[in-house]
Amino acid sequence: MSVVENFEFVLPTRIIYGAGCIQQLPDEIKKMKHKRPMIVTDKGLIEAGIVKRITDILEEAKIEYVIYDGIQPNPRDTTVMEAAEFAKKKNTDMLIAIGGGSSMDTAKAVGVILKEGGEIGDYEGLGMVTEPIVDLVAIPTTVGTGSEVTFWSVITDTKRHFKMSVGSPFIAARLAMVDPDLVETLPPSIVAATGMDALTHAIEGYITLAHNEMSDMFHMKAIKMIFKYLPAAVNDKDEEAIEMMGLAQYIAGMGFSNVGLGIVHSMAHQLGAVYDTPHGIANAMLLPTVMRFNGEVCADRFREILINIGRPDAANLNDQDVINTFVWMISEL
Repeated sequence: MSVVENFEFVLPTRIIYGAGCIQQLPDEIKKMKHKRPMIVTDKGLIEAGIVKRITDILEEAKIEYVIYDGIQPNPRDTTVMEAAEFAKKKNTDMLIAIGGGSSMDTAKAVGVILKEGGEIGDYEGLGMVTEPIVDLVAIPTTVGTGSEVTFWSVITDTKRHFKMSVGSPFIAARLAMVDPDLVETLPPSIVAATGMDALTHAIEGYITLAHNEMSDMFHMKAIKMIFKYLPAAVNDKDEEAIEMMGLAQYIAGMGFSNVGLGIVHSMAHQLGAVYDTPHGIANAMLLPTVMRFNGEVCADRFREILINIGRPDAANLNDQDVINTFVWMISEL
């Protein structure tokens, strides 16, 4: 008889990690036998010169491309459909998402429409996508969403003012290229917000009822790294800390994609849908309060986290002191 509960764990995305790894992008496109990718990104990344760093590589390799730069925070269903129509008109044969979760979630949704047709609302829920989407390469430029390795796309339904989720291993990026050189120039406010998003992913993934041995491994590692490196990444713009945050956020992404999240995200999504609150900021606002509430039923999980982030004394604290200490540490961060 097994002492470990049965579980399923899926990692559908191939990952290339390392400084300068985007130089491999042309070779990866050629391996996939594609000739005309569409870049999905936002105007801010174009103005910052980050997209040019990638298009220069494509141009040197003589790979023709088009750019859709209409991505906004809290991506909308109308944007998905507009981008899909643009891709069809330009006869693109694959997608490259450059940016944070908004770019990557939009690109996943566009990939669904290009492959299966209809409107993105037709695929709301888990398992509604029935075949692999158009090939997608995800290139993150933030340190928080983990969307490059998840098989979820969160899109705002503009009619319902509601953030809907489309979930399936079929919508995952075929390849994620995580290049820490791309996040060195991020403003501290973006590092802070996206870093707190990553922390929320890791904590909620660790305490969710669906957690398992595999997901615990990913989430605990991410929690330890974020508590260690996020302050220096934000306050000092320390290059090592920023790189470690980029690593931590995608480690968390591999975990929560399999086991889900919790109340922080369910409420943060609606703040984004109704008030257009940036997702990482919404998570940071809600995380301490929700963790105080959750602690009533998972203080033992909090205790495990505290012991691993430098509070070995938590082993001897009562449950209420564990909750208070954990919430205090989150609030201080």
